[in-house]
Amino acid sequence: MKKNSFQDYLPFIVLAGLAIIGIFLPTPTTFADASKYNAADVAWILVATCLVFLMTPGLSFFYGGMVNRKNIISTMMQSFIATGLISVIWVVVGFSLAFGTSQNGIIGDPSTFFFFKGVPDGGPWSLGPTIPLMLFALFQLKFAVITPALVVGAVAERIRFTSYVLFMVLFSLLVYAPIAHWTWHPEGILFKLGVLDFAGGTVVHISAGCAALAGALVLRRRKDHIAKKELTPANVPFVLLGTGLLWFGWFGFNAGSSLGANSLAVTAFAATNTATAAAGLSWIFFDVIRGRKPSVLGFCIGAVVGMVAITPAAGFVGVPQSLFIGFAAAIVSNLVVHFKNKSSIDDTLDVFPCHGVGGMTGMLLTGIFASQAVNPALTESGWAYGNFSLFYKQTLGLLLVVGYSFAVSWAIFKFINYVHPLRVTDQEEELGLDVTQHNEAYHPNLMKVGTNGSLTEEETGVQHG
Repeated sequence: MKKNSFQDYLPFIVLAGLAIIGIFLPTPTTFADASKYNAADVAWILVATCLVFLMTPGLSFFYGGMVNRKNIISTMMQSFIATGLISVIWVVVGFSLAFGTSQNGIIGDPSTFFFFKGVPDGGPWSLGPTIPLMLFALFQLKFAVITPALVVGAVAERIRFTSYVLFMVLFSLLVYAPIAHWTWHPEGILFKLGVLDFAGGTVVHISAGCAALAGALVLRRRKDHIAKKELTPANVPFVLLGTGLLWFGWFGFNAGSSLGANSLAVTAFAATNTATAAAGLSWIFFDVIRGRKPSVLGFCIGAVVGMVAITPAAGFVGVPQSLFIGFAAAIVSNLVVHFKNKSSIDDTLDVFPCHGVGGMTGMLLTGIFASQAVNPALTESGWAYGNFSLFYKQTLGLLLVVGYSFAVSWAIFKFINYVHPLRVTDQEEELGLDVTQHNEAYHPNLMKVGTNGSLTEEETGVQHG
């Protein structure tokens, strides 16, 4: 057993310090008057919050099924740990940074809701007047959880677990919270500009996709990727299960963003299902045109791209337009995956082509198809209805988020690599991160190490591929 360094103790010390601080903070003496809320809205957003939570384990299965067998558990863990890590950060300061008193439209005052101060007994959020502030904070928490978890797919099979945990913390504070504030706070710079993002096209998917690209570039290529080895998914049923959980949870993600049990939630629900279905079919049919066989993996990836693309548009476009959004986004992402595979970029699970580019496509198409007939709260409809200015605003918002997320995420990865190695050693990469990072394995025999320090099929009893 290796001797622990101070870095090994630091995470525990920080968590213990936060827990001790919590002892001395006052508990609310009164709670907000429940009579001001709508019971149906409260019930629906409670359900939607649970649905969005389910997306993170769904993502874990989705990613875990696509990596090499020796990295299944590590990849799933790197995603799922966000449920604990970001939950603590959100309560302490994350919610304040995203939705606290605005500081010039850039970031929230960290003291506004420090340790959820004033959240249980506070009034409703201005954009969700029929639900408690606490419920709004918990609903938004689930978005904050899944966003850094998405980045895992780009750096899988070669990043140290401890380094990724630190990335999640810094990304949540320095990238996610500011972009959420710009986009969803009434005083945020993008909100005031008129940029539309119903449920997270910029805040979640573009920010995560660009961070994923930055991480893939900083970490460089895997040894197997350099050797051009064919890497087959470890467990396609895991991918199918993960897609089903994501699809199910996405109804809460998008329809819940109406912040009420109303007709807008129904419209968003229908748009989400339609775009997802169209994108899954579009992906595999496009594969057939290009001479490939229709595959479970292709349908699942396409469906996720459809979910991503409809996310910014779900509450602003009609169902017929959502079908086109899903259809088009799948083709665009499919082509970007094809071009990426011809490059030297090692984005392990195509996070940037699927989430980044899918989110960008959805944002731009929102600027084209958003309609006041669907959402009367809009001040203007999109380009398809004669109004180019909305498309222009969507483009500006997209460019700002792309540039900011990529640059800051790049700096975060570089900083972490300076203070603590980002990448595992060559031997650890060969053995697999399940064993070397967690001392666990999807197949028990993978714990056996050969005499030359590597895993072999004869010694593990596992037939790869």
